[in-house]
Amino acid sequence: MSQPNLAELRQAALITTLRGCDLFAGLPPEDLRRVAAVTVLKQLEKGDYVFREGDPPLGFYVIQQGSVNVHRMNAAGREQVIHVFRAGDSFAEATLTMPGGCPANARAIEPSRILLVQRPGFVNLLRSHPEFALLILGSLSQRVRVLVGQLDDLTLKDVESRLANWLLKRCPDTASAGPVEIQLALTKRDLAAELGTVSETFSRTLAKLRTQKLLKVQGRKITVVSPAALLGLLRRNLGE
Repeated sequence: MSQPNLAELRQAALITTLRGCDLFAGLPPEDLRRVAAVTVLKQLEKGDYVFREGDPPLGFYVIQQGSVNVHRMNAAGREQVIHVFRAGDSFAEATLTMPGGCPANARAIEPSRILLVQRPGFVNLLRSHPEFALLILGSLSQRVRVLVGQLDDLTLKDVESRLANWLLKRCPDTASAGPVEIQLALTKRDLAAELGTVSETFSRTLAKLRTQKLLKVQGRKITVVSPAALLGLLRRNLGE
C-alpha cells in the first residue's frame, strides 16, 4: 500500500483541526474535506496581527494552537479586548457577509497556528451547500450570547468585582471553601485588557485580594483560597 504524500498529510491535519472546532462538529468526512480544500495554515509569532481594523476580510479562522486577542482601540487610545480565542475556537465568521473592512483587530498573544478558511471558496460552498449557512448562523448566535455576557461583566462598577467575577466563573463550585487553582492561558496584561482596565490597576487589585488572603499568586497560577469567600466579597461589592 502506498504511503500518503505530503499534501495528503497536510489535508488530514487540517481536517483533524476542523473536526475539533465546535463550528464543524458533527460534519461528515466529505464535508470536512470540502472545507479543508479551501483552507490554508498560517504560522504566527507572538504579537503578529491576523488582521487590522479596516483590512479587507480574507475569510474566517480556526485556531489550531495558541491564542488570538480580538480587540478595538477606544477613543483614549486604549486597547479594549472583545474576546480571547483559543485552540478549537473559530472567529471572524461575520466578515463573510459584511461589506467593507474588518471591524476589529486580531493579534496572536503567543506563538500560534491558525487555519484561514478562505472567503471566496467558502462562499461558493455556502451557495452549493446551504446547510453550511446554518453552521455559521449557529456560531454567530453563540458569539452574541458570549458578548452579552461580557457586557454584563463590564457593567460591574469596579475592577475588583470584575476580577472576582472572572475568577469565580472558573471555579467548579462557588460555594466551596476549598482552594481552586486557575492556570492563566494569557498574560496578566492581556487579562487586564480583557477586564477593561490597565496593568497597573490590575496589579493593585490582585495585590489587594492577596492581602485579604482571598488569592495566592505564583507566576501565571492564581489560587482562589475560598471561592465562597470570594463570592461573599463580590456580593458585598454589588450591595447584595
